[in-house]
Amino acid sequence: TPPPSKGEAVSAKQVLGLDALVLLKDKSYLIFIISSFLICIPLAFYYQMAGKFIAEAGLENPAFKMSFGQMSEIIFMLLMPFFFARLGIKKMLLVGMLAWVARYVLFAFGASDGVAWMLLGGIVLHGICYDFFFVTGQIYTDKTAEKKIRAQAQGLLVLFTLGLGMLIGAQIAGVIEVNYTVDGVANWKMIWTIPWILAAGITVLFVIMFKEPKAKTAETA
Repeated sequence: TPPPSKGEAVSAKQVLGLDALVLLKDKSYLIFIISSFLICIPLAFYYQMAGKFIAEAGLENPAFKMSFGQMSEIIFMLLMPFFFARLGIKKMLLVGMLAWVARYVLFAFGASDGVAWMLLGGIVLHGICYDFFFVTGQIYTDKTAEKKIRAQAQGLLVLFTLGLGMLIGAQIAGVIEVNYTVDGVANWKMIWTIPWILAAGITVLFVIMFKEPKAKTAETA
């Protein structure tokens, strides 16, 4: 939160970041933040279990293979301005959400036989998964919020996504892993099928309910 002007009192709402709640009056932004919260529940499966999954799949040097995701993230970060100018907010977010669905489908169907290209494809999709969804969401939030509450708005977004969404998702992922592990052997096909179905359902709701925000003629003061 930016510091108040000289002589201006700091309210409890400012300290707690509650001023950003005004954004939820915007229907499109409300749908966006609810969708972001919900999609982060299945997203937590990747962050919690992907490394273990790749190792158990028998791929050599799993830690190095997982780093392909970070490499992909850097590449797509550089390409984002090109895609953003052509796709807009809704399509960028949609591509990011579909990438999560595709990732989990690849993991689910590649799990049984350890199909290397499917597993590596799921990892490399990380650049699209993260940049197109999370970074686009940050840009959308910045464009929607007034200048004086932008920092609070970003904090609110993080709370709903990397905070509440990921926390709940991690708990669910843990329960799913336990329920589909017998005698120390995980049924990875089922473990990855659940998040792709969840992500697909949330994506459909997003497509139906979210409206592309109108371009602003001037920067919000």
